[in-house]
Amino acid sequence: MDGVTYIGVVDDDPHSRATVVAHLQRYEEEHGVEFSVRTFSDGAQLTRGYRADFDVLFLDVEMARMDGFETAHAVRALDDRVVIVFITRMAQMAIKGYEVDALSYLVKPVPYFAFSQELARSLQRVRRTQSEGVMLPVAGGTARVDVADIVYVESIKHRIVVHAIGRKYAFTGTLKAIEEQLAGQGFFRSNNCYLVNLRHVHAVRQSTSVMLGGDELQISRARKRAFLDAMADHLGGRVP
Repeated sequence: MDGVTYIGVVDDDPHSRATVVAHLQRYEEEHGVEFSVRTFSDGAQLTRGYRADFDVLFLDVEMARMDGFETAHAVRALDDRVVIVFITRMAQMAIKGYEVDALSYLVKPVPYFAFSQELARSLQRVRRTQSEGVMLPVAGGTARVDVADIVYVESIKHRIVVHAIGRKYAFTGTLKAIEEQLAGQGFFRSNNCYLVNLRHVHAVRQSTSVMLGGDELQISRARKRAFLDAMADHLGGRVP
């Protein structure tokens, strides 16, 4: 796997944290990969100001202040893509992990062979799901959103609302700034309020574009010809 993989280890037991870190170091040496590892003493420490820049999280289930499931739900509110592997003393508890799209679980005490197998699966999923992403400053931390999942971006006064598949992200900013961030990735400014993802335009009417999900967005008269040309380029043909 090319580059550095960013891994978080969350466990309120120092011995368990040390075991996982040692396993990660051994895997690096055996497989010639590079990890950047950060450790956390509980879920609250991880989620406070969470920044969605992890590839894999090893998450203890039984933690006193904030258990693994509560932590995972908080993470998923900001990060759809990070791979979560639960670590638990009771295998039956890990079934709840399906609610937060956990990849799998490991039972304490964690043996190296089982750990290495699950880590290999995690790295495979990271590789499959890697795509262009954008980091958004939202309440509670920083969310990572795949560019392909953004349907359109809306500007309401000084607020930006990113309409993604299945959820919205709101924060203070300017449409110009996010337009620059998404430049060259298939977006077009249809008027002063909307930046649309051309791959999610389902139809173009007289003065509107119909987006995935059914929202109908205004196309300004001054931008209509350029919008149609951009659609034609995106589709590889002419738009009538």
